[in-house]
Amino acid sequence: MSQAEILPVLKASVHDVRYFSALLRGVNFANRATVTVTEKGLLVVVEESRTLLGTAYIFSDVFDEFIYNPETPENKGSQPEQPTDEEELVSAFEIPLNNLLELLNIFGTAGGSVSAKHGRFKAWQKPGDELDDDDSDGGGEGEGDQQEGRANKKKSGQFFGSGSERKTGMRLTYIGPGYPLTVIVAEDATGPTTTCEIATFDAESHLELPFDSEQMVLKIILKSSWLRDALSELDPSCDKLTFIGNPASEPDAGLHPVKQRRIRMQDAPNFRIEATGTFGNTEMDYPNDRDVLESFECETPVKFSYRFSHIARTIRALQTSVKTSLRIDNEGLLSLQFLMPTPVSRMHQGKGTSNFIEFRCLALEEDA
Repeated sequence: MSQAEILPVLKASVHDVRYFSALLRGVNFANRATVTVTEKGLLVVVEESRTLLGTAYIFSDVFDEFIYNPETPENKGSQPEQPTDEEELVSAFEIPLNNLLELLNIFGTAGGSVSAKHGRFKAWQKPGDELDDDDSDGGGEGEGDQQEGRANKKKSGQFFGSGSERKTGMRLTYIGPGYPLTVIVAEDATGPTTTCEIATFDAESHLELPFDSEQMVLKIILKSSWLRDALSELDPSCDKLTFIGNPASEPDAGLHPVKQRRIRMQDAPNFRIEATGTFGNTEMDYPNDRDVLESFECETPVKFSYRFSHIARTIRALQTSVKTSLRIDNEGLLSLQFLMPTPVSRMHQGKGTSNFIEFRCLALEEDA
């Protein structure tokens, strides 16, 4: 069967890649990523040192178009097993994640570390736009190239919308195992269109870190800004980070409010972050206050430590998120879930699914 006759496993498109790119950047701490495709959307999984696992949950409503066709015998190469009612049809492959992010930001409008003016790529100058001195090199394209370019732009205009705001549109296609991930990006219908094929690899089994909610000993929900500010204050040379939780104590309701507050201050902190490094320790305490901790569940004292370099991998996702859920089970497995904001365009369309990024990390053996 020819490539044209094979039904692609995945076809997805979006008019503005910034949100999609932000979700991918949140787990871009290792280059090789496993992409799992389901009817509900994409799961992008990255792991490090068999200790840290990062997963971006990207639901299908992030895209303006999302078509998933489970792998068939023709493009899979063998007869697939029939799933039960409880099982979900999935397709998985690995890609170099950094290559995809670089491509999405090729016009400098997708956010991230690559700047449109000072980064690796320069933004496309539309007709009539003023050129910077360093861009006025006198170069141009021939008449034949211009005509061909206009024809391609007309076709791409069916998908890549135009507007006053500079943004990058994308369409990606994955035919199936053995085929590359084909990505088409354009700034808009009046700009150039770039097509790139990113090599895919067979998905290998990654680290399994199942979190058992029944064995959870600490659960905290707080605004991401609180945790973000705390981590930003720490010395990068820190070796380990310790999370400490203590059950909330309620003083006698008959006491004066000032005395109640003093008792709370004298008690062990409900939640403490302790950083240990070459130059000493840093401690940050959080009270069980709804203005700080929106939710706090802890029945017994909890104390587990983690390698700071692993926790630092969550910073990109933390910077973009609005809320953070921190959970620890009785063996010290840490789960950090970052709730990502819903784009305004999705809210207007009634597509309010909350996408999130989750990190799971094993505790240091001295505490596990």
